[in-house]
Amino acid sequence: MEQIAQRIADELNVKGTQVSAAVALLDEGATVPFIARYRKEVTGGLDDTQLRNLEERLRYLRELEDRRATVLNSIEEQGKLTDELKQDILTADTKTRLEDLYLPYKPKRRTKAQTAREAGLEPLAEQLFTDPELDPLATAGAFLNPDHNIHDEKAALDGAKQILMERFSEDAELLALLRNYLWNQGELQSRVVTGQESAGEKFSDYFEHNEAVKSAPSHRALAMFRGRNEGVLQLSITLPGSEELKVHPCEEKIAAHFDIRDQGRAADSWLKEVVRWTWRVKLLTHIETELMGNLREDAEGEAIKVFASNLKDLLLAAPAGPRATLGLDPGLRTGVKVAVVDSTGKLLDYTTVFPHAPRNQWNESLAVLTKLVQKHKVDLISIGNGTASRETDKLAAELVKLISDHKVTKIMVSEAGASVYSASELAAKEFPDLDVSFRGAVSIARRLQDPLAELVKIDPKSIGVGQYQHDVSQTQLARSLDAVVEDCVNAVGVDVNTASVALLNRVSGLNATLAQNIISFRDQNGAFDSRTALKDVPRLGPKTFEQCAGFLRVMNGKNPLDASAVHPEAYPVVKKIAQASDRPLDSLIGDSQFLKGLNPASYTDEHFGLPTVTDILQELDKPGRDPRPEFKAAEFMEGVEEISDLKPGMTLEGSVTNVTNFGAFVDVGVHQDGLVHISALSDKFVEDPRTVVKAGDIVKVKVIDVDQQRRRIALSMRLNDEPEAQSGRGASTGDDNKRNRGSRGKGGRNQGQNSYQSKPQDSGQMGTLGMLLAQAQQKKRK
Repeated sequence: MEQIAQRIADELNVKGTQVSAAVALLDEGATVPFIARYRKEVTGGLDDTQLRNLEERLRYLRELEDRRATVLNSIEEQGKLTDELKQDILTADTKTRLEDLYLPYKPKRRTKAQTAREAGLEPLAEQLFTDPELDPLATAGAFLNPDHNIHDEKAALDGAKQILMERFSEDAELLALLRNYLWNQGELQSRVVTGQESAGEKFSDYFEHNEAVKSAPSHRALAMFRGRNEGVLQLSITLPGSEELKVHPCEEKIAAHFDIRDQGRAADSWLKEVVRWTWRVKLLTHIETELMGNLREDAEGEAIKVFASNLKDLLLAAPAGPRATLGLDPGLRTGVKVAVVDSTGKLLDYTTVFPHAPRNQWNESLAVLTKLVQKHKVDLISIGNGTASRETDKLAAELVKLISDHKVTKIMVSEAGASVYSASELAAKEFPDLDVSFRGAVSIARRLQDPLAELVKIDPKSIGVGQYQHDVSQTQLARSLDAVVEDCVNAVGVDVNTASVALLNRVSGLNATLAQNIISFRDQNGAFDSRTALKDVPRLGPKTFEQCAGFLRVMNGKNPLDASAVHPEAYPVVKKIAQASDRPLDSLIGDSQFLKGLNPASYTDEHFGLPTVTDILQELDKPGRDPRPEFKAAEFMEGVEEISDLKPGMTLEGSVTNVTNFGAFVDVGVHQDGLVHISALSDKFVEDPRTVVKAGDIVKVKVIDVDQQRRRIALSMRLNDEPEAQSGRGASTGDDNKRNRGSRGKGGRNQGQNSYQSKPQDSGQMGTLGMLLAQAQQKKRK
């Protein structure tokens, strides 16, 4: 464990004692949010990002140790564990290296080499390998063995060749050398499967594509892997120029590794043939498969990071706040589903209106909505951004004008995942008597009030802010996204008297059972008046209370500190401050001038160090502060409702819906997000788009190009750019993925997983967007 801790410490660039302390807390059942917030002294101030990385590496290294023990036991049971091999296994620092060492001893199906050994051909293989002066045919004559089907010299030499091929292909050092060489020098080659040109048109940009393996961007790698999975593309790893060479470079490396040289000796040509077969039969497919796996793993890891980053931004988007809200779930033939919720999200009323074709009950719909707004004193109108969203937005705009005496604000929100929630068991429990179609409208209304509280009810994968989310490891994706949700919920804090089961379930230390127990206790006994009252909840013991109490808020309770992020265990520190200043405890809260004048070091002791006291003073200054930004919404341009309404040169306001490694997607209100390529995000060089924008940001963009047929929109955040000039500077790209959006299953808005995948081709074939990519890539290479 000490070695694991030190290795993680070196990787994170922190002290081994910090890692050991964090591991001990994790093993005791402490959560990352709790450790990051309330155990800073213990870990030396490791933050939640460091702790998440630590947790992931700890899992990997412990799995490595378990596998190491299994390998050692297996080889020892075979009686083949030498001191040198044991040392190599003990120092193997990756699972790949460990498996390379185990390969010769790993139980396997019967091989040709094993058959040859049983026929007594191993001495022949050894003699020809160690003494190339020997004549292969003459030497093989002494090893004929009819009982084992070795009837002539050729059969004997074939058996000897199999023995050497297996030995060469199981050499751990050689495997590492070839793997590293191909990774650094190889190219990923993509070709179309004959006859799939038409069916696989969406992958046409990869019909004849080559790029360096080690630098292939994750989105392109995953696009090609998807093309292969769909039977459209063939992928291979090649060495540039190797087709023209008589001897493959990897064959040369195998020969050099075993000191096999062609000096005209009797066995040299036979040994060259052994090397050639070793590469082509034993190693080429094996190493190519491994490298493809490594590339996919890296690409998936990057895609998951993108998804997690976007999810975090979405969950921490600005809440409109506790205000009565009317939710509109747009639709045409089936009508617009309407739901009104109060400031706490409680459903007050619901109905359906039919303002659009085929019924066209525009005025009747306005009358119904006007009554609802006035009856329930609605402050906000939340409009889902799916099918008929802009038409419904028009209806809402007219409604706002009709009731000008009552100030109402309309906002369009993402409805991704709303249908998933509507049909979920959670929604059924929450609204057992409400039709599924209306539950979506409730969700749309609530996610405007508090995006975090509503989105936690939906599987993160259904929220639709990832790239190639269905192509990556679902286990790893779920683990990463769950961690993001947990961190976000605990960063904001949860009102224990209004929170849903789904929200409480994400609080540090709680699970689904305890969350339901809290709700049931609240329903039976009324609102909690203190954090201490949580101890009366069934199965919520001292350890759980320690983990969750600091993240649960009791508003207007007996103790004002219960509404803050100050942990109950630290209340004595606040009492000490109050006593020392001879002031009532509640008078300290919000008195910035007084609190800033205090010296945190004066209130430390053996239990609470400087980091904790500093955090307490900051929390007293702004108790229960919400880390989320102030609420604001994009104003879509009137008359711009479809992609056909867009014209190059238009300047629009939009909302960032997704950020990828190659740019940002922006919703400008036309049912199809536009792409701001990374090169058009700023006048300055941008290495990571997330340093400029994040999901939920409201931005101004200029329309650079519109491809209606392929439904692609090129945008720029450099508002002084002109479409003609921009086409020479790489504003957008046809190369990169469309973002993945959670499907509502209603059509209208493009929510699929098809990709923006294309590569530079002949300018006459690819159009403006492809040219933009080509020029951007050329600029990057320069």
